[in-house]
Amino acid sequence: QVELVESGGGLVQAGGSLELSCAASGRTVSSDTMGWFRQAPGKEREFVAAITSGGTTLYKDSVKGRFTISRDNAKNTVCLQMNSLKPEDTAVYYCAIKTGWATAKEDYYAYWGQGTQVTVSS
Repeated sequence: QVELVESGGGLVQAGGSLELSCAASGRTVSSDTMGWFRQAPGKEREFVAAITSGGTTLYKDSVKGRFTISRDNAKNTVCLQMNSLKPEDTAVYYCAIKTGWATAKEDYYAYWGQGTQVTVSS
């Protein structure tokens, strides 16, 4: 049984930083693409970033230059370093994995975590 567990969320002031982590168990994810999505209150879930097994990254335009996705295959983890946070980054952040290439389309992701709340105050 595949399980993804996110951690690192919290409350931060605008301009601050947070690092999210996602630990996978029940599956070796070294060959998978790992991604982050988020869902703000009253909005649909949206893509944030993804990283392939080879390290190729893909980002939502509004987070480019502020967020960095990375992975540690030895630890079966993926991280999202978030800097210069804005109130509009407030959301529940979800970790997800898929086989193959990186994509922003959530339907392609097979496994999902339960999410971690990120709140950015103005």
